[in-house]
Amino acid sequence: MSTLAKDDLADLRRAKALLENPGLAAKLSSMLGSPVEKGMKMLPSSWQKGVHKATEAALMKALDVAVTSLGERARSSSQDRWHRMAAAASGAAGGAFGLAALSWELPLSTTLMLRSIADIAASEGENPRHIDTKLACLTVFALGSTKDRRDNATESGYFAARAALASAVTEASAHLARKGLAKSGSPALVRLVAAIGARFGIVVSEKAAVQAIPIIGAAGGAVVNTVFIGHYQDMARGHFIVRRLEKIHGAEPVRAAYAKA
Repeated sequence: MSTLAKDDLADLRRAKALLENPGLAAKLSSMLGSPVEKGMKMLPSSWQKGVHKATEAALMKALDVAVTSLGERARSSSQDRWHRMAAAASGAAGGAFGLAALSWELPLSTTLMLRSIADIAASEGENPRHIDTKLACLTVFALGSTKDRRDNATESGYFAARAALASAVTEASAHLARKGLAKSGSPALVRLVAAIGARFGIVVSEKAAVQAIPIIGAAGGAVVNTVFIGHYQDMARGHFIVRRLEKIHGAEPVRAAYAKA
């Protein structure tokens, strides 16, 4: 069994602090001084269907981007600030138009976040051209939701989420290796998007709830999207630190050290 060096343990503690931090709702409530529950009460009764539809469309677009173009150009994670600025701009437009803008604003924000996630993966030694890394980037959208905390009370939210997605990721990887994205409606890819969407949709709902508050407007929408992309950049950084350490020391030693960190 591999023993983690002091520097690796420090990296793992940093990863855990990022991955097990409060979710988006807590971050937004703290920053805006208004609980997300207030926005939830203002949402129309049909909003959940709209959020679900927008979430799946955004993830399918992200899957397409991941498979066809991630890794074409080498970048560094210093691009994080640029991605946040671009997401803030789309959030400002979304905030001005409210929930009506979700269908076009969410795919744009999700694609921007995916590009940033791929940059972070590359900075941790991953190759965004590889299918394994592409899917690892996509699964970041399943991390950091309140659903993670309910998967397995005896395990961290992070590893519970990974375990819940493992089968769908394996099937999707095998499909993409054989056929690429030629049949994007294949059962394997649909199952993966559904599995990620079940978690991503919770966080998108929290985001939509805050943007439903009338006083948010364009400026508030920009703030919400900045926090939104920052949340997933944190999840990505923690996730790819763990993956880097697993490649060095093996999965079980890293998991055990994570539990003790």
